[in-house]
Parts: sequence; structure tokens; C-alpha cells
Amino acid sequence: MTSDPSEPQAFLRRDRDWHPPALTPGYKSSIARAPQRAPVTLPGSLSEITGPVFGHSTVGALDNDLIVNFARPGESAVGERIIVHGALIDESGRGVEGALVEVWQANAGGRYRHRRDGYLAPLDANFAGCGRMITGAGGTYSFRTVRPGPYPWPNGPNDWRPAHIHFSLFGHGFAQRLITQMYFEGDPLIARCPIVRTLNDPAAIAQLTARLDMAAAMPMDALAYRFDIVLRGRRSTFFENRPEGT
Repeated sequence: MTSDPSEPQAFLRRDRDWHPPALTPGYKSSIARAPQRAPVTLPGSLSEITGPVFGHSTVGALDNDLIVNFARPGESAVGERIIVHGALIDESGRGVEGALVEVWQANAGGRYRHRRDGYLAPLDANFAGCGRMITGAGGTYSFRTVRPGPYPWPNGPNDWRPAHIHFSLFGHGFAQRLITQMYFEGDPLIARCPIVRTLNDPAAIAQLTARLDMAAAMPMDALAYRFDIVLRGRRSTFFENRPEGT
């Protein structure tokens, strides 16, 4: 993902200590998934570089409003209404325009609208928990939603996931995909989460944490949080499906 592939860019070496090791026993799933051999770098194939591509016209007017995009007419999702906004930027600080951003999350009670989610929290009939948008000038994006609730997960006897929103980023083709997640400033569960604790540098954790942005809040309606995503380089945002680098 680059803002303009034709422009020369400085090479910024990856900082291997910035990302977590593949094997972190405190995060139980990593025991089975950690590779047993050294990583191998492979060049992108022609199909990965050239397509298939998504059509910008398929993104609807309400796709970035999770409060109403699956709600019944005249109704809306239940929960603390928030706005999440930010920018997708490259390793040189330039905005990446025209990228497809998809988000998904649990509802205000901490439950996903998924048949395999067995948490006892209630479902919200007016909330599907997913949306999408295209980055604009300067790589900016914005969407409206409800703040997701935390939920328990079977990693340990009493492990809970902090409130979070998942992000999927697409470049010029569907094969160019990066996945990460965003936490909320001030959440005490962040420091207790076994997944978060795989990161060695507190600054890397801070980069996954959205900051309260009162300047972008809607008075008497919704608080706002800012979350910028950095591609590649020494201080790239941690991407779950590309821990070796982007």
C-alpha cells in the first residue's frame, strides 16, 4: 500500500523488536500457530499486485454508520454512541487515499452477531457490528458506531478482551490486505490482555490505542476517538496477519 507508487521512497528498516515474537505462551493460541522455521521473504506475485480489485461504487452511503446501517427504519443500535476517525498513512507520513477500510466489532454488551459466539450477553437486533468506507484525501476515514463491550474468552481461567474494534485494510487489490485492531484510551483491561502483552514496547501498545478527541465529538450526541494507522517502517502499526512486517 502506497500513496503514489511512482514516487521514490526512503527505505525504513523494520524494527523486529517492535513486533511481538511468534511464540508467546501467555497467548495460548500462539503455541500451535508459531512457525518452527525461520521466515522466508517472497516477492509479491502478479495476481497479488494487479488484482482483483474492489469497486468504489459498491460502498453505500450508510456503510460507515454502524448505528443505523442494519437497524429497522426509525430505530438505532443500543449503546454509547461514538465517532472513530483518523488517517491511513505510509511510512513517510503521507496519506494513503482510496483504500478500502472494513471494520467489525462486538455490540455494547460485548457480543458478536455470529452463530459461534456463545457469550451470554444479549444480541441487539438493530446492530450487526460491521461497516466499511474508502479513505479520502490525506488518507482520512471516519465512521459512527457504539462503543463495544469487553467479553470473556477461553485463553485462561478469567481472561477478558478489552473493548476493541477490528480493522481490515485493502490496497489496490483484495490480496493486499492488512488486519489490526483498535483499543480505547483508559481501558484497564488493555494491560491485562494476553494478546496485548505479546508486544514488548509500550509505545507499540499506545499506537493501537485510540485517543479521546473532544474536538471531533458531536455535542449531546457522540464522543470521538482518533486512531491513525501507519503502514510499514520501524513504527508501523502491528498487523495481526503480517507480524513479520508489511
